Amino acid sequence: MDRIIDKMHEAGIKVILGTPTYSIPAWMWHQHPDILLTYQKGGKAYYGIRQNVNYTDPDFLFYAERIIRKMMEHYAKHPAIIGYQVDNETTPRDINNDNFQAMFRNHLKEKFGTVEALNKTWGLQYWGMTINDWDELAPRDGITNTAYKLEWERFSRQAVTDYLQWQTRLVREYKRDDQFVMQCYMPSVQEVDQRESAKEMDMMALNVYHGYQDDLKGDEIAFAGDYFRSVKKGVNYLVTETNAQTIGWNSRSQQPPYPGQMRQNVYAHLGSGANMVEYWHWHSIHYGQETYWKGVLSHDLQPNRAYAEVTKTAGELEKIGKKLVNLKKENKVAILFSHDSNEGINFMPFDQGGSPWENNPNDYYRNQLVAQFHRILYRNNIGVDFVFPDDDNYDQYDLLIIPSLYIASDELLEKINTYVRNGGHVIMQFKSGFCDENSMVRPMMAPGPLKEACGFHYQEFSNFRTMALKGDPFGAGSEHNKVSTWAEYLICDTAEPLAWYDHPYLGEYPAITVNQYGKGSLLYQGCLLSDTLQERIIRREMDRLNLTTPDQQLRWPLITKSGKNEEKNTIRYYYNYSSEPREITYPYNRATELVTGKMVEKGNKLTVNAWDVLIIEEPAR
Repeated sequence: MDRIIDKMHEAGIKVILGTPTYSIPAWMWHQHPDILLTYQKGGKAYYGIRQNVNYTDPDFLFYAERIIRKMMEHYAKHPAIIGYQVDNETTPRDINNDNFQAMFRNHLKEKFGTVEALNKTWGLQYWGMTINDWDELAPRDGITNTAYKLEWERFSRQAVTDYLQWQTRLVREYKRDDQFVMQCYMPSVQEVDQRESAKEMDMMALNVYHGYQDDLKGDEIAFAGDYFRSVKKGVNYLVTETNAQTIGWNSRSQQPPYPGQMRQNVYAHLGSGANMVEYWHWHSIHYGQETYWKGVLSHDLQPNRAYAEVTKTAGELEKIGKKLVNLKKENKVAILFSHDSNEGINFMPFDQGGSPWENNPNDYYRNQLVAQFHRILYRNNIGVDFVFPDDDNYDQYDLLIIPSLYIASDELLEKINTYVRNGGHVIMQFKSGFCDENSMVRPMMAPGPLKEACGFHYQEFSNFRTMALKGDPFGAGSEHNKVSTWAEYLICDTAEPLAWYDHPYLGEYPAITVNQYGKGSLLYQGCLLSDTLQERIIRREMDRLNLTTPDQQLRWPLITKSGKNEEKNTIRYYYNYSSEPREITYPYNRATELVTGKMVEKGNKLTVNAWDVLIIEEPAR
């Protein structure tokens, strides 16, 4: 390691040093076989893969602390090292070891105080599961109680938080003032509490992988960037891993990038707020599970097409990079993301195709509901942030989008009510407000504390496959004027119906409503909308609230992102996610295209070549 870091320093390469805890050595497993993870329902991790260790095990923590301290004592003063990464892509890993069960039991004692309080809050009398002593608490394996499962998932996320904060504090004991601490998170954001786990870190970092060739849409880059930029508000993030050439743990998904795609991706990350882009990895490895997860150099270790494109991009960044970092955004639209709602819907899924007797978690909330909203905003060039249940308020945003908020405390729902009452505008999805923070269905008329702001009530709901809205009210066309999956039988009190089901029985209930409440409004979707319908609704609200900008004249595959740089100038990116050149009409004030240095005037016709990007700087006024 000394030789490598010294050579890096000689070459002028800065180093981010990671703690070596995500993969344990063979001797550790051999001496402590119980250090490996135990999964739910008796599964056991084997040695031979990474991230197979119980990260709460005392023996593991002893060895982890020892190596972290030795590493920091030895390297903290090395001039090449600019920062530290704690662990790697850390998630709960479905941990279920005996010591973790004991930790969970102690957590419940501290939170609930008595078994009587736990029995009442969780409804353990159902199916006769009341406990009389804490030792009677059953392990997670066969549990069906949704309150238990929800608290277990919270505790699992908290365990990751505790582990990462513990490592962060160790590193901070030794690091220099000019060095930073971070962790590389995954875009599967539902698994970890990024806000809490990163509180003591200096910045966020993430690893983003995606398709190449015709599968490159830019969605994954935008989602990850918008989310992680929002976690530490006002602090830009790093991309510590992304595609170089091909990816995969086998050779089934080998898609080398089209010319221009690697360069375009770098600027896509920067346009979302990244300050750095690193590839995994420098050169392709010749053995092991990630043999086909190729680096910038291929297995022959010779300069190649990917190397040439990275070199070109690096040359551009050397000239203009200082204008592109620390990009700040002032978005008017936000999505409320709820980890608890993701888990609650996992435990009580409503999507089509599954058995009514089995729950197979598929993160439908994150991967379908939230993703649909974000994808439509992204493809219509509407800038968006994420907000979270524990934010003080949402007042800085004009439009708040709330995917199915299935799990929510009264306090959170009142925060939403206050936001609308004070002049905010909401697009809300079905199932919102149905359960409290313990996954208990509220014993009141749905949608519970949201009833007045929503302006309706309901007592029934139905699964169904697909049906149309009566009269195609949003002009989606017969192919796309479709709703599916879930319908709440909404009965309007003060709300105005915007659309009705085209159905002999459900047709008496509105599918979509809007209610004026205080100074604001709440638009409610009682069913799952097609992408086209969802797009029409969002565009309608943007127009109504005077939030539409010239950016919405473009649509994917033409994508634009913008923000203000450190000089307070506006940086505008224009990306073409297609294999054909596309023309745009520049709608803003006189500016400079940074790569070519050419002046751009309002109304100029500009060509964005296939898989290319234009970067335009508009001076502050």
